[in-house]
Amino acid sequence: FRKCLIAFAFVTGCSNAGTQASESHWPGWLGPNRNGHVSPFQAPSPWPDKLRLVWQKKVGLGSGTPLVDGDRIYLHTREGEDEIVACLDLKTGNRQWRKNYPVPYQIPSPGDRYGNGPNANPAYADGRLFTFSITGILSAWEVTTGKQLWQHTYEDHYSPAHPQWGHSTSPLVDGDQVLIHIGNEETGALVAYDASSGEEIWRDGEEGACHASPILAPFHGVRQVVEWNHEAVVGLESQTGRRLWSYDLPHRGSNQNSPTPVFYQGRLLVGAENRGIRSLEPRLAEGQWSVVETWQHREVSLNMASAIISGDSLYGQSHLNLGQFFRLNPLTGKVIWFGPERMGNYATFLSTSENVFAQRVDGRLIVLKSGDDIYRPLA
Repeated sequence: FRKCLIAFAFVTGCSNAGTQASESHWPGWLGPNRNGHVSPFQAPSPWPDKLRLVWQKKVGLGSGTPLVDGDRIYLHTREGEDEIVACLDLKTGNRQWRKNYPVPYQIPSPGDRYGNGPNANPAYADGRLFTFSITGILSAWEVTTGKQLWQHTYEDHYSPAHPQWGHSTSPLVDGDQVLIHIGNEETGALVAYDASSGEEIWRDGEEGACHASPILAPFHGVRQVVEWNHEAVVGLESQTGRRLWSYDLPHRGSNQNSPTPVFYQGRLLVGAENRGIRSLEPRLAEGQWSVVETWQHREVSLNMASAIISGDSLYGQSHLNLGQFFRLNPLTGKVIWFGPERMGNYATFLSTSENVFAQRVDGRLIVLKSGDDIYRPLA
């Protein structure tokens, strides 16, 4: 959720770091399971003092992360008044194809520093790429050639067709469906489309759109779509869209609903700007669903950075103290450590079996050992 010129580069510290291109699969926001976990990964020993730049390409503006499948990279960016969908060779950076379509947009002041998008992350599944523009255009592309398969716009239904700062919720693929929350801050709906044809399958609610992205999670044997819209965190039966439960946590004033909810051992960890962080447990008794808040505090308050689970802990960045990394116990909410203050406004987190990676807004990559009792960067 930031303005940047994306320069994608392969970097390696030694020959055994990372995975081979043939094994690479990173199909959407926060990876295959939308939880930020990278597998397999073999950490270098020792960590290098600096990284070796293999190639670099200027690809446009935007805040979505690149996708990788096999030997290809897929990007969704902006150049001028157009949004760009492109495919690059993973090893060389050479462009395989590039498609553009007009998306005129100017973010209102004082949001200028965030840029004009796109902010949503594309999603890859079954030979198709799904993109969601900052103005709310949902498109499906064939990944081999870049041919547009179908597209939906919503200007005839909503005015405007996006929240105040534009859309940044990322499409979620669930089997043969692709899900997205359309609309503006006042009204909208979570809609499921047939991934191949683009035909609408179901829709839920009339709540406005926000910036958080939906996830898939199992509760009491029921596979559910969990989304945090403008008014509440809700759980819906996967594939049918039947709403099972709802927990009020509205966006009011400047307090954005932005971070992606985190699933851990039957609970949801939800952080809200200026509203701390809380643990929600959906429960089922005699056929009725309810939501219990198992803990809540304001020692940590998420803003635009989504937190992740690594091992038995939650890692993320609180917006308090001008940006501060933290580790906490997700079952109790107890904070185990805080990092230094003034770490910037945003960060992106990933985890492996042994490490936590945090990329700061200034581009600096910090490597931590998962489970350390203090904030102690390895590299």
